[in-house]
Amino acid sequence: MKSSENSFTLILILGALSTISPFSVDMYLPAFPSIAKSLDTTISEVQLSLTSYLIGIAIGQLFYGPLLDRYGRKKPLYAGMLIYIVASLGCAMVDSVESLIWMRFVQAIGGCAGMVAAQALVRDLFPVNKIAQAFALLTLVIAVSPMIAPTIGGYLATKMDWHYLFIVLAAITALILVLSLIYLPDGASPDRQISLKPIQVVHKYIFVLKNKQFLTYILVGGIAGAAPFAYIGGSSDVFINLYGLTETEYGWVFAFLATAMIGSTQLNHVLLRRFRNQQIVITALSYQLVVGAFIFLGIYLDWFNVQVFIVSLFVFLTGHGLSIPNAAALSLSPFSQNAGSASAMMGFMRMAMGGLVTGLVSLFHNGTAIPMVLMMFLCILLGLLVLAVYYSDKLFKHKTPIRLKTTA
Repeated sequence: MKSSENSFTLILILGALSTISPFSVDMYLPAFPSIAKSLDTTISEVQLSLTSYLIGIAIGQLFYGPLLDRYGRKKPLYAGMLIYIVASLGCAMVDSVESLIWMRFVQAIGGCAGMVAAQALVRDLFPVNKIAQAFALLTLVIAVSPMIAPTIGGYLATKMDWHYLFIVLAAITALILVLSLIYLPDGASPDRQISLKPIQVVHKYIFVLKNKQFLTYILVGGIAGAAPFAYIGGSSDVFINLYGLTETEYGWVFAFLATAMIGSTQLNHVLLRRFRNQQIVITALSYQLVVGAFIFLGIYLDWFNVQVFIVSLFVFLTGHGLSIPNAAALSLSPFSQNAGSASAMMGFMRMAMGGLVTGLVSLFHNGTAIPMVLMMFLCILLGLLVLAVYYSDKLFKHKTPIRLKTTA
């Protein structure tokens, strides 16, 4: 980057693009009870609208990857944002939970363009040795959205009608679109040699998946990174219906828990001066595993009141701001070309796992916090197991035979 000022402006714009989907997830969480009552359905049915959104993001990213490589970063980005705005207005007009689930899917297909383009532009515009720091700063900007979005959502759900949540989302995205048109750099040039034929697209994804480092860390980032989605999917029901918080109080609790990521991303920025990305990922996930086991045990044995539960979740979520940026950097660092496809596959894995986990939280909904906290713990455990397999394989392949001394 030419200057720190340009870098700061770019991070803000990329962060704004990346917050479209977090806002779409977080802002309507406090309104789940209101939506269920308005559409004459259950909380678990409304949770499926979150699942459909995450599935839409996962699928959409696979299409945007090749489009971003062939046509450059801007045209597919702007088309996706327009789809998102129209779908958001559609969500505001639904009269059934089934319609909401489908419109959220379309909304996600448009909204994920910002996420994929932002990740690819980080790879385009920052040197390799600065990618992890750029992702950490980007995560910091994204982490602000859970502080703002649920608070706004809680206020709108209490003072107005939940339909206005989606009108506000459309307006926010329209503003980001205007700012991107004015300030966003072009990034990588279009590559007309990139084929959009399905078989060629599949081959491109197979090519990036053959890189073992990439495959390992998208699995780690996807599986372990799904732990917060379990929390997101179940937290409104747990805090509002189980612990008796109001929509506004829940918004403030969600905002407080989001600060866990803000502090840890800043810590990550410092840690990268002394430690390798791999070391930070392993340490953060190990720490989360211990905390996750404690939370599950506390919920299962009914040790926690709401205050202790909130503090425990805060401690757990700090690990997310350390593990995910470094896993993302390790995933993308092998690619000077095909960054769009690699970014799309990385995002697909993260959101597909998020959609799966929220679906499981909804499926096993039993009026307690156990499905939520159990999924959080299992995500971290499986992520660590993937790392263990990867590093044990590397150690085995590079193991030097022991040579015994002999005497005459």
